[in-house]
Amino acid sequence: MKLLVIYPYAPWPLDRGTYQRTFHLLKALALDHQVDFVALTENGEGGEEKRAVFAEFCHEVEFIPFAHPPWQKLIPNRLLNPLPSNVQHWQQDNVAAAINRRLVPGRYDLVHICDIVLMPYILPHSHHTPFVVDRSRVDLQFQLMEHKTLKFSTRASLLRWESYLKLYFYEKKLAKTAALEVVCGPDDETFIHQRISPKAPVLVVANGVDLDYFHPSSAANPRDPEPTVIFCGAMDYSPNVDALHWFFSKIHDLLLAKIPDIKILIVGKNPLTVVKDYASRKGVTVTGGVPDVRPYYRRAWLQMVPLRIGGGTRLKIVESLAIGTPVVSTTIGAQGLNLVHGHDVLLADEPETFANQIATGLTDHPLRENIEKNGIQTAQKGFAWTSIGRSLAAKYEQLITKEKTK
Repeated sequence: MKLLVIYPYAPWPLDRGTYQRTFHLLKALALDHQVDFVALTENGEGGEEKRAVFAEFCHEVEFIPFAHPPWQKLIPNRLLNPLPSNVQHWQQDNVAAAINRRLVPGRYDLVHICDIVLMPYILPHSHHTPFVVDRSRVDLQFQLMEHKTLKFSTRASLLRWESYLKLYFYEKKLAKTAALEVVCGPDDETFIHQRISPKAPVLVVANGVDLDYFHPSSAANPRDPEPTVIFCGAMDYSPNVDALHWFFSKIHDLLLAKIPDIKILIVGKNPLTVVKDYASRKGVTVTGGVPDVRPYYRRAWLQMVPLRIGGGTRLKIVESLAIGTPVVSTTIGAQGLNLVHGHDVLLADEPETFANQIATGLTDHPLRENIEKNGIQTAQKGFAWTSIGRSLAAKYEQLITKEKTK
């Protein structure tokens, strides 16, 4: 196959969950097929060193300089623009021109884009080259869950409802036009089929893990002597910030009463002020971004995933399983991974039960060892990026054959 892959960023270094997914899918698709890679790059991020990373496995690499335009004002521009504001924010003439030059009939068998913000660039060519959208999250589903969980002012709520309406119709267009929507979990598929279109072509491709990198022996650090729990992720991402708010407002004190010497590691880039402030609490450390997360995983006895906002699947969970750090998660946090409570994960959705599961995981050594062993096996059997990528490529070959026989 000859594939054109277009991303709204160049996913390197791998310091965000979405970067892990998009980088490893790109690399896996390029194992057995010719892949040209195009990425939008901001603030001079598309340097030769970064380009060389992708040139190792891609046929051609092109970085398109990009700068976000100002957000449109509600009246008159945003209100009269049929595009959702988050999609409009990614539109730029030089990007369209560069993609138009590449997408001539017959050059590619298929276009693979990341997320719906790129769809306006592809739609003019969809009649001659089919396209697939890999969705790190379903935007409308994610925003509705945010709205249900977080607090917004009246003005912000009105603006969001204006965006929801446009997103709904945009999702309908996507469902009719794309050859395939690739989503992270069955909850995403259910949302699309129930709320957007039952006929939308959807394929669930759960997030994977680099089993060589996140191997149990890849971080030699021993576990911390004190009972230690890690929470890992980008600390400017609203679901992670909300997860920490829920944990520290409802759960942390319950844990301190049960395990007074418990330590909490908050590991991830760009911590907001509200996240940094948690470091003032007993036993809590906020590291900010770290060059290698593996030693922190191995220091911890458990990883907690107290997420209340879903959509997609959690890379932090499959990484943690692969490296051998057992996970305590909400059901939403572990959605789409087919993990079994008490076997390869501990699940809880209420503050008291979440605290109890962490406490049990920390104090019941045989249980923790069993979940660690089973989690490693689960990751090795079902979450290798190479096998996930080859399965996706096989699906693309079927799509191309179907398109050519129309």
